Parts: sequence; structure tokens; C-alpha cells
Amino acid sequence: MHLERARRANFALLGASTLPAWQRYTGVVWDHLDLASLTASERKQAASSIAIVSGLTGLVMASDPLPDYRLKMGARLAPLGALAPWWRPEVTEALTKVARRREIIDLLPQEHRGAIDWAQLPNTIRLELVSKRGGTVGGHNAKAAKGLLARHVLIATSKGVSIAKAATSFKHPDYTVLIETN
Repeated sequence: MHLERARRANFALLGASTLPAWQRYTGVVWDHLDLASLTASERKQAASSIAIVSGLTGLVMASDPLPDYRLKMGARLAPLGALAPWWRPEVTEALTKVARRREIIDLLPQEHRGAIDWAQLPNTIRLELVSKRGGTVGGHNAKAAKGLLARHVLIATSKGVSIAKAATSFKHPDYTVLIETN
């Protein structure tokens, strides 16, 4: 059923209706980020500042129009091969331009991080969730916490709080935030 839906969506890309990326993307992280419930000014800031690494487009801003599609960054397509390395030059170049104007906060999953040459990006702050129990961070709960962390940082920075202070003030019963800078 999922495969058939993915095929239908991908075959109908040209001329398909679009939504802003922040409305198009779904899943645990996006559900907990919950941009729709933000104030209008917070949502406007989010839409203009959240960049999403995409298997289809390489990089898309949260406000950019996007059709319904199913193409994971981990996909391998002949003759391109794996998408992350294929997209790396374009995504890195686009993020480099963004990094000249502001800091980049990295909350990406590993598979999407491969689409970026991080050595080329100054001003990056990677926020990692670390389990308070010492276990592996992953699954539904970690994705939910990542969405909550993104929301917390977005709201705090919209009020003038630094990224580092926003990240360290994030409270969760299962996770703490590790901050790495580049």
C-alpha cells in the first residue's frame, strides 16, 4: 500500500499541487515541532529559516512549495547512485550562502548529514540528543524529542535567546542536549 502510494505520487510530480514544505512534511519530528500552533511571527520566522535536506530537491526552505513525493535520501537511483553524495555539492553550496548570514543549527539524521560537506560550513552548531540512561538514542521517542527541541530552540531564538542558551535550557525526562560547534 505504501509502495503504491509512493509510485502514484512520484509519477504525478509534474504539475502536481504543492504545499509549503513545512505543511508537506509529516512524521514524528514534524508533529512535535508543530509549526501550525506557533504565533504568526514565530511561524513566519520558522518558514524563512528552516532548511530541509530533501531527496527530491536537495535543499528546500520550509516556506518553499513542494509537491507530494516519496524519495528518501537513502535511496539509490541508477545512474546517480546514492542520493546524499549526489546532492552534496549543491546542498553544501546553498547552505554556505545561508551560513554567511546566520548560524546553521544541525538537527539532521545521519543519512541526511551525508548530503553536506560540513568542512565547508562555518557557523554550524550540531545539537545531539543524548540519553540520560546511556542507551542508544533512536526511535519514536527520540524523534518526538528532536521535534520538541527544534520547537524550543525556534521559539527561544525568536525572543533573542542564543542558540547555545536555548539548547541548554531544553528539558526532557529522557534526553539531554549535546552541543558541538564547527
